[in-house]
Amino acid sequence: MSDERQTIELSARSAFGSREGRRLRKTGNVPGILYGRGRDPQAFSVNEHDLRATLKAGHALFDAQLEGDSVPVIVKDQQHHPVRGDFTHIDLLEVDLKQAIESLVQVELTGVEDAPGVVQGGVLDQVTRELSVEALPTDIPDSIVIDVAHLELNQTFMLSEVTTIPSELTVLDDAEETVIATVTPPSKAEAPETVEEETELVGEGEEAAEGEGEDADSSDE
Repeated sequence: MSDERQTIELSARSAFGSREGRRLRKTGNVPGILYGRGRDPQAFSVNEHDLRATLKAGHALFDAQLEGDSVPVIVKDQQHHPVRGDFTHIDLLEVDLKQAIESLVQVELTGVEDAPGVVQGGVLDQVTRELSVEALPTDIPDSIVIDVAHLELNQTFMLSEVTTIPSELTVLDDAEETVIATVTPPSKAEAPETVEEETELVGEGEEAAEGEGEDADSSDE
């Protein structure tokens, strides 16, 4: 994680309801709630472009500035339009930098193209894209990088085999049950056999049809 946290500007709001939410979204803003430590939840609005840019950067922890007060926060919940994908609501949670929290961290794979199974034509499927971790807010990384350059064809890579997770993180997912990635043979490998079988079936069908035709000619005589 970068030592310098990003800051996002929030604007306090006093109006509520679906109509107010639609009005905000039409002006390029997103309604939200900031949940604080020992304080009442605070309603705010935030510019969607700024919000999208902050979250796209992948930072789990960033600063939210509201009415001159800047606090470290993480995303508690986010809602999107089911079709357009636009933000419809965002919840932020103020955190204590000295107290461990639970958070989801993206999994980033490296060495995909170098994996022997991929070089042989196999398909690598990233099964797990996020891991649930517990750590101090300042120790939560933007992503967890896992090297898969050693994966062979038909190999399954489990979380229990990963040795590069930072020591300051406690991974909450079941190490023996969580699949990070798999490498499977290309499905096209079965195509020639299928075509050959279909050809044989067509040939048998044609021979049968010819035989029936000959029987019919004989009976006409």
